[in-house]
Amino acid sequence: MSQTAAYILMVRPAHFGFNEETAASNAFQQRDSALSVADIQTQAKKEFDDLVKKLRSKGIHIVVANDSDKPVKTDAVFPNNWITLHADGTLILYPMNAPSRRAERDADIINLLEKEFEVNKKIHFEHYEAVEKYLEGTGSMILDRVHKMAYACISPRTDIDLLDEFCAAMHFNRTAFTAVDANGKDIYHTNVMMALAETFVVICLDAVIKTEERAALVKQFDRTGKEIVEISFSQMNRFAGNMLQVRNDADETFLVMSEQAYQSLNKTQIAQIERHTQIIHSDISTIEKFGGGSARCMMAEIFLKRKG
Repeated sequence: MSQTAAYILMVRPAHFGFNEETAASNAFQQRDSALSVADIQTQAKKEFDDLVKKLRSKGIHIVVANDSDKPVKTDAVFPNNWITLHADGTLILYPMNAPSRRAERDADIINLLEKEFEVNKKIHFEHYEAVEKYLEGTGSMILDRVHKMAYACISPRTDIDLLDEFCAAMHFNRTAFTAVDANGKDIYHTNVMMALAETFVVICLDAVIKTEERAALVKQFDRTGKEIVEISFSQMNRFAGNMLQVRNDADETFLVMSEQAYQSLNKTQIAQIERHTQIIHSDISTIEKFGGGSARCMMAEIFLKRKG
């Protein structure tokens, strides 16, 4: 079992923009009327294409799906919230908090994946939307695939009962905790304050407000051989927790992050990360500003076996 995927799904946005509905629980989203809707969409597509180009230049396999023109899906660029794809051939679909995002579970994208990769089981959690229970994929959960552990900060988008159901289905254990931002507001997704790689973890421990939960996390990281790269609230707000380690065709690993996240890190933190892996950073500031998500949110790992 590998922690890092050799194939990544990314969705090129058709109508990227500010989502009024998700902003209610996402403190990372920002309004800005200086850019027109058309300018925002054009810039987001350029940032997406530039990131894909950088990843492919390093030998990382990217499966690009084009978002459909209708219905309009402002957050389609963030596929990791609605789908996970596992090494045992399991495809899981997740319930989304915002009704406007539910159309992102696109049958055409699923068909594209099934043509290229072996899917032998599907698990459906999306029906929980009817009872207002949500678990938004690897936004809600940080998965240690080697040690079968799911880390999650509980929030309106991450229901603990559904977390337990995922763990039962996939034979994971879970470490749940409470995390808040500097203003005391629930952190909406675990993946904005924590990124787990093969041999290290980037995390804003200050966000974990209960001493016993923070101690349990530190103990678990030590037990599973993860060096802690600690980030501040300020760095978290610049998406330094929203990173993903990936693997290329030469078996090299890279930690993918935004330019903003990279610039927020100090020399010690960069050196600490580079002892473990190489770094790729790219400017996705428009996507970050209006979408409230960053590099990790844009990538859904494909652990499925490739056909042929």
